[in-house]
Amino acid sequence: MIQRAVAACFALSSFAAFAAPTTLHCGALVDVRTLSVVRERTIVVDAKRIVRIDAGYTPAEGAIDLKGHTCMPGLIDLHIHFGSEFTPASYTEATRLNPPDYAIRSVVYAEKTLLAGFTSARDLGASPGVSVALRNAINEGRIKGPRLQVAGGVGTTGSHGDPTNGLRADLMGHPGPERGIVSGPDQARNVVRQRYKEGFDLIKIATTGGVLSLGKSGDAPMLIDAELMAITTTAKDYGMPVTCHAHGTEGMKRAIRAGVQTIEHGTYMDDEAMELMKKHGTWYIPTISAGRFVAEKAKVPGFFPEVVRVKAAAIGPLIQGTFAKAYKAGVKIAFGTDQGVAPHGENAREFEYMVEGGMPPLEAIRAATLYGATVMGLEKDLGTLEPGKIADIVAVPGDPVKEIAVMSRVSFVMKDGVRYK
Repeated sequence: MIQRAVAACFALSSFAAFAAPTTLHCGALVDVRTLSVVRERTIVVDAKRIVRIDAGYTPAEGAIDLKGHTCMPGLIDLHIHFGSEFTPASYTEATRLNPPDYAIRSVVYAEKTLLAGFTSARDLGASPGVSVALRNAINEGRIKGPRLQVAGGVGTTGSHGDPTNGLRADLMGHPGPERGIVSGPDQARNVVRQRYKEGFDLIKIATTGGVLSLGKSGDAPMLIDAELMAITTTAKDYGMPVTCHAHGTEGMKRAIRAGVQTIEHGTYMDDEAMELMKKHGTWYIPTISAGRFVAEKAKVPGFFPEVVRVKAAAIGPLIQGTFAKAYKAGVKIAFGTDQGVAPHGENAREFEYMVEGGMPPLEAIRAATLYGATVMGLEKDLGTLEPGKIADIVAVPGDPVKEIAVMSRVSFVMKDGVRYK
């Protein structure tokens, strides 16, 4: 009996090893390195990698017909919150939902994101344990979702990351390092080490206030230089990039000088901040989608608490304009939406906002492919359609150069050589 079982397992593994490659016939293919579109290409995928790209349509039994579609690398969103999706009930839900509730929601939102063509992403903040568990479950093949890198937060009292902002005094308490809230370099250093121990891939800080948190300022600086240096140097020792939420200029400049990898939002970015970003090689993740969403909802009576509505009305409309200035100034820009503010699965609307802001369509696609992979440190395997790369491939019906809105109508999704749509 054991011999028969072993023989059966060997036969199955042999079949997997010699399974026929998958062939895609693409009407057009986006080359994000040269910012060009080439016509009539065949992509051959064996196991999880691209083995060949041929000119023309190479005959193959069972070839997937995408002749009316444009193929491109799997898309990458560098700023998502998978555990939630913003509604007027979000503030009251925070007082009654537990991490398992958010974990269940994250499973739904992760699959929506994958089917929208985003095969890789960064989760930049979730309830305790949720994002690590989500990433692990996706990696193990238990649920469907993008390949994830997840961030653990480090913040200061009253900052955008303080979970007790806006609570009444007896509930507010004095959260400390056990909740990621630090005072001074030593506590900051220790929380980074704890986040590494907990299994996070990167560190998320907020050097200014935020829009949706219940603190009154959206742009005041929130971390001092000594704390920032403790965070970035310790994170570097542990191999963890640091991403920084920042709206105000002073907090942004402190973070850039301290060596963060990315600035998220960047609303009040000025010329000096842009020059600092270019000098230090800092990436800008605009999240125009979040700005547009909160600006629209600020006009809806009762959608936000008043302390939030004021900030949303002031900050939200500015992000697209900041993006336009940063693009013209030559700041490095990669794609990120802050979905979880705006609805999950609608990530691709960011492409439309980027094009409205002056970025050509192919550059916007590069920001969400090659540049996204570069920020994640995965450019050797992802971000372009080339032989040897992991087969993350998406397709849209039509020509995104002529109509960028087709990016929201993804018709084909392959991740790791597996077809999901």
